[in-house]
Amino acid sequence: MSPNRLAGNPISAIGRAAIAVIAACGRVAIFLGKGLAGILPLSPALLGRQILHIGWLSLPVVGLTALFTGAALALQLYSGGARFQASDVVPAVVAIGMARELGPVLGGLMVAARVASAIAAELGTMRVSEQIDALMTLSTDPVKWLVSPRLWAAILTVPVLVGVGDIIGIMGGWLIGVNALGFNSTTYLANSWAYLESWDVVSGLIKGGFFGLIVATSGCWFGIHAAGGAAGLGAPRPMRSSPLPSASSPRISC
Repeated sequence: MSPNRLAGNPISAIGRAAIAVIAACGRVAIFLGKGLAGILPLSPALLGRQILHIGWLSLPVVGLTALFTGAALALQLYSGGARFQASDVVPAVVAIGMARELGPVLGGLMVAARVASAIAAELGTMRVSEQIDALMTLSTDPVKWLVSPRLWAAILTVPVLVGVGDIIGIMGGWLIGVNALGFNSTTYLANSWAYLESWDVVSGLIKGGFFGLIVATSGCWFGIHAAGGAAGLGAPRPMRSSPLPSASSPRISC
């Protein structure tokens, strides 16, 4: 078959696209494996710096988002439940919803919006300014020093952020329930904890760990593979593309 006919064959085009996707997934998987394994031996200073950057500095935006989400959820559940004489389930539904789905999803989205592009910008700047090349010249593995601390910091801190966000979201529902909807404070809190099972909380924290891994992986991948100088760093792929996989993962996973 001639090259022109092969190029115009739709089956060949689908095959090339599938091979390209599989090859890209393989490259990312190898990159991720090296990043996870590169944390040993542990460097507390590097890991602690990234925990502060990814975890502590993300707490305000995660907390505010969870607070208003819990309050809005309680208000809307009460408005709908009152029509069916089911307003008493508001505390339990708010607690379960925040712990199982809303806490991990919103926490993952907020961290993705703040952290993924920041990591890509930092590593991309180091790439285009040849700092990463200088590390390789000195026989220093850039994945070990630049990627691994960020991956493990995200894996460790995002579940903590999710747990804190769950508590703040439940408290947001409690504030609205007690001050605007006429619930008794003690009864509201008792109903929240009575119907909340341990697996509801644990499953949300596990999701948070996976979201953190995806956020850090996408930021590190696009940052460390940036090319084209300052123009290539600022305009096209790294800054625009790095938040997309991390922001999509909470919706897909949940």
